Amino acid sequence: MIRYEIRAATHRDHDDLLELSKFLDSVNLPHDSGAITELLDVSERSFSGNIGDPRRREYVFVLRDLLEQRAVGTSMIIGQLGRRDAPYIYVDVMNEEKYSVTLDKHFIHKVLSIGYSFNGPTEIGGLVMHPACRRAPERLGMLISYVRFLWIKMHRDEMQSELLAELLPPLESDGTSHLWEAVGRHFTGLSYREADRLSKKNKEFIRGLWPEGDIYASLLSPQAQDTIGKVGPQTKGVEKLLRRIGFRYAERVDPFDGGPHFVAPTDEVSLVERARQMPVSIGHVPGTKRALVAREHDVAPYFVAVASPITETRAGRADASAVIPAETAAHLGLDAGGAAWLLPLE
Repeated sequence: MIRYEIRAATHRDHDDLLELSKFLDSVNLPHDSGAITELLDVSERSFSGNIGDPRRREYVFVLRDLLEQRAVGTSMIIGQLGRRDAPYIYVDVMNEEKYSVTLDKHFIHKVLSIGYSFNGPTEIGGLVMHPACRRAPERLGMLISYVRFLWIKMHRDEMQSELLAELLPPLESDGTSHLWEAVGRHFTGLSYREADRLSKKNKEFIRGLWPEGDIYASLLSPQAQDTIGKVGPQTKGVEKLLRRIGFRYAERVDPFDGGPHFVAPTDEVSLVERARQMPVSIGHVPGTKRALVAREHDVAPYFVAVASPITETRAGRADASAVIPAETAAHLGLDAGGAAWLLPLE
């Protein structure tokens, strides 16, 4: 029996996503019932193609435990972060050197400067695993993370040429952001949570109130300085994965919490490169090689993927194919000779 599957999130996943949002409560996955309903509405219309402009699509995936009948993980893709009506807002982090001959003193100052892009990257985010499942032998966190790159390859023409991941910095146990307290609150009068939530729908207040020009980090509190570009303990594993598949720190941070932005050219991400479509046959699969095997549907649930044993034939050739077990084929509704999308797993 196949226990876990990944599929497109639909409105029936509302309660499970609301439960998972308790473990992140971010702008992409807020712990708010109404916001979850809106998120799922956009996701369903994205998967179905009812949102015509790919740049405005937001895809939410759920990892479901079929034995317990609940979602234990989620992740998402935002087609384009940064448009004319909603710019991608970031803070560049630069070093400025100062030297005095008279005093023979040399300083390197960290300088922050806000920036805007109206033609930004595709964003991957919203990655959450239920704490009880994070160390499962099936490596469930890897599966719900990897599926985004498989989907990006499946719809490469609808994605941007660069991918972005915004990682959480160290935050206090109550969610306090020291960078926001030191800068953002002074110029907006909003708390970190208020500003973060408002920015999902309206970013005008940032452009209208945030100071133009450079901000010297040395003028901020030590706690605020220490969070700039740092990865929090809860996302160390994500950083490790991103670096391994081709992402790098962009010397940019989130204006709200100071979390680092990691970027990569879409076609140079190893997981995007490895994903491919090929014919499948059904049979016995020896060995331990596995892959995410996926199929799209015209109606809900639109997309389903499972981790499955595979055997590749003529690997690396244009006429390559794969053998999958009968239960995988049955679960996905695949017939021998049909085509499936595969992403080999490490």
